[in-house]
Amino acid sequence: QVMMLLVLVLFGVWLNSSSAAKLGVVQTEGGQVEGKSHRMGFFRTVDVFKGIPFADVPGKFEKPKPHPGWSGILKATKYRDRCLQVTLLQTKTQGSEDCLYLNIFVPQGRSLSTNLPVMVYLFGGAFLLGASNDVAILGDSLYDGKEMADRGGVIVVTVNYRVGTLGFLSTGDARLPGNYGLWDQHAAISWVRRNIEVFGGNPDNITIFGQSAGAASVSFQMLSPHSKGLFRRAITQCGVALSPWALQTKPMALTKKIARKVGCWRSNQDEMLTCLKMSDPVGLTMAGKIDVLQTVSVSVLSVGVVMDLLELAPVVDGDFIPDEPSRLFHNTAQFDYMAGVNSMDGHIFAGVDVPSINNKTSTTPVKHVKGLLAGLTKEKGNAAVDSAYSVYSSNWGSFPEQAVVKKTVADIETDFLFLVPTQIALQLHANNTSGARTYSYLFNMKTRIPGFPRWVEAEHAEDLQYLFGKPFTTPLVYFPRHRDLSRYMIAYWTNFAKTGDPNRGDRVPVPWPPFTRHHQPYLSINHKINKSSIRYLSSTVFYSVLLSLPSIKREEEDETEN
Repeated sequence: QVMMLLVLVLFGVWLNSSSAAKLGVVQTEGGQVEGKSHRMGFFRTVDVFKGIPFADVPGKFEKPKPHPGWSGILKATKYRDRCLQVTLLQTKTQGSEDCLYLNIFVPQGRSLSTNLPVMVYLFGGAFLLGASNDVAILGDSLYDGKEMADRGGVIVVTVNYRVGTLGFLSTGDARLPGNYGLWDQHAAISWVRRNIEVFGGNPDNITIFGQSAGAASVSFQMLSPHSKGLFRRAITQCGVALSPWALQTKPMALTKKIARKVGCWRSNQDEMLTCLKMSDPVGLTMAGKIDVLQTVSVSVLSVGVVMDLLELAPVVDGDFIPDEPSRLFHNTAQFDYMAGVNSMDGHIFAGVDVPSINNKTSTTPVKHVKGLLAGLTKEKGNAAVDSAYSVYSSNWGSFPEQAVVKKTVADIETDFLFLVPTQIALQLHANNTSGARTYSYLFNMKTRIPGFPRWVEAEHAEDLQYLFGKPFTTPLVYFPRHRDLSRYMIAYWTNFAKTGDPNRGDRVPVPWPPFTRHHQPYLSINHKINKSSIRYLSSTVFYSVLLSLPSIKREEEDETEN
């Protein structure tokens, strides 16, 4: 027994002395920081630095300013406050104006990592809410980067940026130009480029990625002339700058509405803006909330859609976004680009616009489908509604089953809000690229959300749990098929970050062919990826793309279903 005890003690000493390397104290441009090391396996740890400031406390409606720095060692072990925003139920606010911080996850082996690829994540949340450490369910934050860093061999960085009124209010001119949240993101990516080398990262190999409003943000960062040479690759998941919800085209009207809510309405606009700049930030933030009662009462029969209520968003400011997004794709030529959507991204919005689709007992009349199309295409007139309806109902037959009609409603919303804008962005990138690569995907894993009808596939944001490795960190609530999917996604995403090619690096189930000007395949992503997962767009989406942007020439024979 004594011998056994001695062996165990020696084994423990050996484990401690031969564990993975750790960064310890790191010298950044602002001062020294010290994080915490997390053991991931034999000789594998991830150094985690939480709450490093990348800019000073921002002034109201001002661009971010450099951080003045600090003395001593900053203990980077706790997430900092999210930026001031409404809560999910929008009854109050949370967060702080002092919020421009980022978090870094560095994988380590036996020796200190050097020259690693870097992946900077921008969170989603309708430009209204969200944080770099959002949604902690069963343990760590949804955006905890440890699993992705460890399994993919990359440094993961998650960043905060201003949202809501303080992040995106604008007059559409130089007086209140807007896009403050985009400038925050730009400041964070710039900080990473200047400092990541001391954490073991390669400043010349940065990939930015994001989901929903975060994906649209990635898209805007690609389009901005201010990003030249700042990063190398980009991934958009369920959103692009061309998405109809991603750009505010009437900023002054929204600013006047906010001004009325906070008691700043003046007929003299300059006086109104002076009042807004002096207003209480909490009141301003609450004034930017979505009217939940109005959302619930929106009806497709009154030609209103929930998308119309998503008002705070980036604007064409003549500076960060100098022109309409579709005219800025020449700026994306330098970046490798990967983009895709979830197969039922629009379902959650369709459920608000046409509530009957999620009710097993109620029917969804044809007039509701036409009403939805009218709400989504109101700028295009009645001819577009009739034309689109004939395409979407072409496979219904004389007496369509209710499940087919209801799924069509979700498909229409998915196409309009996510899939078609993403396909146009991919095409414009492929048309403008100068040696950079383009990849397209569709994530269609069956939903894990209980209570939805059987026809519902991948809901909005369901891809994130797999990309951030939740099936490994909380194994009891997942099955082996979910771990397979997580492994595949981490490999494709981090391979792309390393090389610009999702096939080069860690082993992947099938080669993913690039999307080019004349050949537009996509990878269907779920737990059964095989050769038949390489597919082509259906004629419905092909029609929708043409309807949205006729200037894109596409070969119909390339678009037939595999």
